[in-house]
Amino acid sequence: MRFASLGSGSEGNALVVQVGRTCVLMDCGFNLTETVFRLARLGLSPDVLSGIVVTHEHGDHVAGVARLARNYQLPLWLTHGTLRAQFKAMGSLPMVTEINPHSPFVIGDVQVQPYLVPHDAAEPVQYVFGNGERRLGVLTDVGSSTPHIEKTLSGCDALVLECNHDAELLANGDYPYSLKQRVGGRFGHLNNAAAGQLLARLDNSRLQHIMAAHLSRKNNTPQLAVKALSMALNCSEDWVGVATQEEGFAWREIR
Repeated sequence: MRFASLGSGSEGNALVVQVGRTCVLMDCGFNLTETVFRLARLGLSPDVLSGIVVTHEHGDHVAGVARLARNYQLPLWLTHGTLRAQFKAMGSLPMVTEINPHSPFVIGDVQVQPYLVPHDAAEPVQYVFGNGERRLGVLTDVGSSTPHIEKTLSGCDALVLECNHDAELLANGDYPYSLKQRVGGRFGHLNNAAAGQLLARLDNSRLQHIMAAHLSRKNNTPQLAVKALSMALNCSEDWVGVATQEEGFAWREIR
């Protein structure tokens, strides 16, 4: 089982998970040309994708979903609320499955567990991916933690965890007050300290990989995000990876 990021941040997000011959794309916030280019960087083409799971309707996560799905005949999985919010773009696609956010499902060799998160979207979810033995937990676009989130992510073998902003940089930055309130609110995005606190509450006994994701260009730095997560795990800073907007991150193997 392996996973990689095509890019992570407010300008576009996509993550790919591969188990055996099954490749699942989580979100696609890039245009078609850029998506094909970024997949090729990982040694993939859209033809090998088994489908796309969608977290929520914000443009940096879905801007490229409909066109990619239509051009390459890819099935989609998303919640009823997300489909309703994106019905104009996705309602006419031939292979769309509405998921129950509390029920796991299977795409080929990949086991998929959706779970609800607090975020300012219609019915947002995040996902845990597995192969029956190993589990990858993904959590971005979440304003605050919940007991359900922590129960779901405990015991994962790899985590991709939002470290969107540093609270002090956001407070003192040039965002309008209303945007600061949205980003820093309980339905916005996790700051570094909150991400570290969440991580420290998990069972990390199986953890092989930790990746900081969805970093703000203006209100965070990779160094601050890495420091927060390494302190939570009591590990060296070079053990913590970062998903960047330009590169995402290369394949990571879960053994």
